[in-house]
Amino acid sequence: MDIQLKRRPWYIRHKYYLLLGIAIAAITVINIIIMTGPSTHIVESDDIEYAEAKNGDFLEYIDVEGVVQPILNIKVSSGEGGYVSRVVASDGAMLEAGDTIVVLENPELLREIDELRLMWLKQQKNYRLQQYQMEQKSLTLRQQMLQAEYEISRLTKSYILDKEEAKMGIKSKAQLEVAEDEYLYNIERTRLTLESLRHDSIMNIIQRSLLDNELHESHRKYERACSRLDKLVVTTPAKGQLGYLAATPGQRVSAGERVAEVNILDNFKVQALLSEYYIDRITAGLPATVVYQEKKFPLKISKVVPEVKERTFEIELVFTGEKPENAHIGKSYRLQIELGKPEKCLTIPRDKFFNTSSGHYVYRLSESGGSAVRTPITIGRQNPKQFEVVEGLQPGDRIIISDYSEFGDVERIILK
Repeated sequence: MDIQLKRRPWYIRHKYYLLLGIAIAAITVINIIIMTGPSTHIVESDDIEYAEAKNGDFLEYIDVEGVVQPILNIKVSSGEGGYVSRVVASDGAMLEAGDTIVVLENPELLREIDELRLMWLKQQKNYRLQQYQMEQKSLTLRQQMLQAEYEISRLTKSYILDKEEAKMGIKSKAQLEVAEDEYLYNIERTRLTLESLRHDSIMNIIQRSLLDNELHESHRKYERACSRLDKLVVTTPAKGQLGYLAATPGQRVSAGERVAEVNILDNFKVQALLSEYYIDRITAGLPATVVYQEKKFPLKISKVVPEVKERTFEIELVFTGEKPENAHIGKSYRLQIELGKPEKCLTIPRDKFFNTSSGHYVYRLSESGGSAVRTPITIGRQNPKQFEVVEGLQPGDRIIISDYSEFGDVERIILK
């Protein structure tokens, strides 16, 4: 006898279809929630980098590359024009003050010196001749003055004798008057002669002085021309290294033309280019550091060149203490230029997220860490490693610091 089997319920018979329908309905509901709610992006949590907003010391500084240069660069110019006869020093040579760099030749200068020398010798001969003539003239004048003085004495005595004879009655009054007139006339004439002789004597002295000056000036011209020969030898003005030489044998060099540069190596300076963004904040005296082999070497800004070229301006820094062992001309260092003193503030690391968000927002993680929400922030000061957060975050908030480019404009990120 057949046993009648009890028929199973429909939900048992069609359970797989029911489960499939429930899954489809759940997916549909989730899609509807996602489409109607904030935009969401799902990423693997292992591919994400995180950081925490912290209250800590913040130091605003600039990280820039600087190149070591000599503390002083002396441009050496030729004091006299000519042709390069011999190049004594070579690029890179260490020189002492006064060492010869280049020797020049100037045939025109030699001819000029010969002409001045002949002129000076000719003036010497002419001077001796005129001096002899003036001495002769001086003797003649002295004789004439002596004769004039004798004549005055004789006339005076003769007139006194005439007056005595008139008193004695030997001569009449009329004869005395004639003798007196003759005496006065001869005295005046002799006085004028003496005056003329004195003028001639003064002129003789002046002429001799002029000759002396002309001879002296001629000799000075000759000596100055001879001293120009020393300028044909170009020497280094100070101890240093010859860093540049622009002279070859046979080359024509003009007076005052630069032929070499000498680098003074007693100390070094570091030259760097900064963005024009910092031009109002950079002043002479600001501190900086170079880190080499985990040791810091202090510097300070010694010069700021305010001229902006290609959106950058130049600064110079000098070491204020010990220098790195490998410091030499052309060596590059990373510099940290401090723009203030360390201050306590809320900071986050400077990382890849900034390339996309420009610091306007971050993705802040939830307390569970399973998701992150786009959060607007305001960034204040910055340095190459940190940002100061003015608004939008609290100490302890965790944020995503990975690259945001794959997130687009989503508001929420689900971390798997």
